Amino acid sequence: MKPLQPFLPLLLSLIGLYLHVSVSAISLSTNSRWIVNESGTRFKLACINWPSHLQTMLAEGLDKQPVDVISKSIASRGFNCVRLTYAIFMLTNDSLSSLKVRESFEKYNLTKSIKGIEKHNPSFLNLTLIQAYKTVVSNLEENNVMVILDNHVSEPGWCCAKEDGNGFFGDKYFNPYVWIEGLKRMATMFNGKSNVVGMSLRNELRGPNQTVPHWYKYMQMGAEAVHKANPKVLVVLSGLYFDNDLSFLSNKQVKLSFKVKLVFEVHWYSFSNSKPWSKLNMNQACGKITKDIMRKAGFLVDQGWPLFMSEFGVDNRGISDNDNRYLGCVLGLLAELDLDWALWTLPGSFYFREGVVDMDETYAILNHDWSKTRNSTILRNIQAVQQPFRGINSYNY
Repeated sequence: MKPLQPFLPLLLSLIGLYLHVSVSAISLSTNSRWIVNESGTRFKLACINWPSHLQTMLAEGLDKQPVDVISKSIASRGFNCVRLTYAIFMLTNDSLSSLKVRESFEKYNLTKSIKGIEKHNPSFLNLTLIQAYKTVVSNLEENNVMVILDNHVSEPGWCCAKEDGNGFFGDKYFNPYVWIEGLKRMATMFNGKSNVVGMSLRNELRGPNQTVPHWYKYMQMGAEAVHKANPKVLVVLSGLYFDNDLSFLSNKQVKLSFKVKLVFEVHWYSFSNSKPWSKLNMNQACGKITKDIMRKAGFLVDQGWPLFMSEFGVDNRGISDNDNRYLGCVLGLLAELDLDWALWTLPGSFYFREGVVDMDETYAILNHDWSKTRNSTILRNIQAVQQPFRGINSYNY
């Protein structure tokens, strides 16, 4: 497959073709490989990841800008949904679910962040973490932005490492029955919330304990629990090996009591396959890696299942040769298959990540103080695939 870059200017002309409808009118399901609205018309998800799963368990950036400004910045850049992450223990650990935002930040001595929240979002400080999460979802709804609730981890913190205790069923922090209970609580909490259109069951399953039989056992249990608690939402299932591999589904599909709400997800970064980008020319590397992506996940489209690329992204400084080569390739595949997707990531900074206070995020579309686009050229390239190219009476807003 040839890189998409020469065609990006033509695709950018599609950005202005939005059809604005209220998210209160949206109810999504699936028809073969497409996500569709209540009238059966294809509806494309063009999402951005907004992390809320780190130690503070508060959506990032509320120390930098008012929540409404952040929501508007998402919508104004053409993203119609947010993949909003969370930690299971926020729901299942009583000491965490009752914790107030101020207390969560004081726990890590994040005095500068507290002052920033006092300035930009003072009403959040006395909310519990769950109340704060719900408030963010509601504000996104006010700005016509849909939400996919993504269970990123169980124990709050940065993700992901092979042996961080959050990787697979049975790991230190990953009791499958506690996880299912957390999913049920989250699904129930947002049952009836119009802009919550999906739930991703678990981010990047991984580590030495991962097995295909346990994937089927527990992912099917989790999917059924979510669907029973909230039949409206799409149920999104991730694969193994950091969500790079769903190949085991080529011969054996999941057995569930429902079908028209089922979506699969895959992740792809340049570092997922780093050697070809540095050893081969761009076209050779792109061809080799996309062939591997199709074998491990893309085949689902041919089998008639929706595939959601829920994480991809690049260093927005533009200094990585591998990322620069990869970007045209991944955008080409997104356009060729016309996949639904979620870009990593929104936050220009993190409150507290991997021991660092106010860490800068170079993969973010926003700058450090969340006030401007970090790299307008990269953002324009990504906006080129926000609109649907084909499908059942293709339509977006």
